[in-house]
Amino acid sequence: MSKLPTFNSLALLGVPFDDNSSFERGPAKAPAVIKNVLAHGSLNKGTELGVNLADNPQWQIADDVSFSAYKSMPYGFNHDIEQAALAQLSAGNLCLSLGGDHSVSYPLLKAYAQHFPELTILHIDAHSDLYDSFKGNPYSNACPFARVMEDGLCQRLVQVGIRTLNAHQIAQAEKFSVEMFEMRHWPLAKPLSFETPVYLSLDIDGIDPAFAPGVSHREPGGLTTREVINLIHQIDAPLVGADIVEFNPNRDIDGVTAQVAAKLTKELAGKIIQSSLNG
Repeated sequence: MSKLPTFNSLALLGVPFDDNSSFERGPAKAPAVIKNVLAHGSLNKGTELGVNLADNPQWQIADDVSFSAYKSMPYGFNHDIEQAALAQLSAGNLCLSLGGDHSVSYPLLKAYAQHFPELTILHIDAHSDLYDSFKGNPYSNACPFARVMEDGLCQRLVQVGIRTLNAHQIAQAEKFSVEMFEMRHWPLAKPLSFETPVYLSLDIDGIDPAFAPGVSHREPGGLTTREVINLIHQIDAPLVGADIVEFNPNRDIDGVTAQVAAKLTKELAGKIIQSSLNG
């Protein structure tokens, strides 16, 4: 593995955007809800890996993405999100981003590819999000990883939790040489292993709706919260960035999914700080 660029801290970046949601709006509300749980909820600031986020100079809360170009140029949301992530990376901050629908991952990864030419994406999701276009929109939340692979933004795409494939998605996965681990084959025969820095894109609907009902697309038969946390902890290469997407507060029940999303935010932050900022 080549030497990593030097980064000093981790920025929590809110991306309140859901205009590319293919079914229901609501994920734009998620960053504020998750931040509120982190700041005022019952969770403390300690992570399972022993990283304490309280008064930690390596843990920064950034301003949310501002969507100025989106109002004046076609698909300007891509520009706004990419530039916000680039500003953080250029300032020496890795990004843990809170969406938003899954379309935000494409511009985030465009920014990351400029700093990490060797990158593996670990994608946890019920859906492969590999449509070439969905309902006429090539930037739908059903399409981000088709755009990522077309642009060569990673060396390797590994997908876990998939359980909604159709013929087009299978063809796309074969076209782009995606390593796909479907839920029907769970558990994994052996742990995942990585040879380059890892970026994790975590769609909350990858988790079974029994544990996280606050999503637009409830797809039974998914991962448990514990299994997702274990996958995060077991990443055996530097985790250099992540996004948590598709939490829809409009669909939540008694704040359960908000707590899950906040817990995952903490554990991702701890893993990124431990693996990419502390040596």
